[in-house]
Amino acid sequence: MRVLVTGAGSGIGRATAEVLATRGHEVVATARRPEVLAELDVAARLALDVTSDASVAACVAAAGDLDAIVNNAGITETGPLETYPHEALLRMFETNTFGPMRLVRAVVPTMRERGAGVIVNVTSVEGRVAAPLSGAYCATKHALEALSESLAFEVGHFGLRVVIVEPGYIAPGMRNAVRHGEEGSPYEELRRQWSGADDTLVGPSGRPAPALVGEAIADAIEDPATPLRVPVGADAEMVLGARKELGDADFEAAMRGVLGIDW
Repeated sequence: MRVLVTGAGSGIGRATAEVLATRGHEVVATARRPEVLAELDVAARLALDVTSDASVAACVAAAGDLDAIVNNAGITETGPLETYPHEALLRMFETNTFGPMRLVRAVVPTMRERGAGVIVNVTSVEGRVAAPLSGAYCATKHALEALSESLAFEVGHFGLRVVIVEPGYIAPGMRNAVRHGEEGSPYEELRRQWSGADDTLVGPSGRPAPALVGEAIADAIEDPATPLRVPVGADAEMVLGARKELGDADFEAAMRGVLGIDW
């Protein structure tokens, strides 16, 4: 299969490109700066800025007929919502939510006419469970979850599949995120508590490596029986399992317990 992967310069995207190539797929690896893709052994390396309509159109035209796409490119910027910069919110939505939809609109017509295609959208455990100080990021992933679910209903009868891959707290995770207004603010103590709490949520197995997500994405592309949502990592399975099994009040109480807060 010919598969286009966004954000293939590092992390999950790079791992996914490597796994797919190893399995014999023709991989079109993309990144804003294609020079970072030089060492990838793939079929093609292309420039792609998912925030640009022109860039998406040019990339899809150059990529040729695609059997699958992996919408992985994303950014993370954290901070309390009280002081969160509006421009940062817009920037994250442009990349994390609107970017994948640009690519979807560009490839679905051809896939629909052919009667086959796979769209993998990478969200996060935080696409279904919101966390303190990452509300803006969570919002972009919640939105992509909703768009993906709607898309699955819309295009399924044309022979297209949509899969939402939900990684847990991937190493190095949120620790490398751009932070807004946390240090020296009234929210600094909450930031400290959450930094310790996410280690608790990850558990003894540690943070799932990007390669684990890459394997899950490759499996989803290859297996027609893959369900709509695929949590990846013991932490994602635990948190999303609790979210499913507990009512809102009990889940909120459990999260407060993890955080060690009493308000």
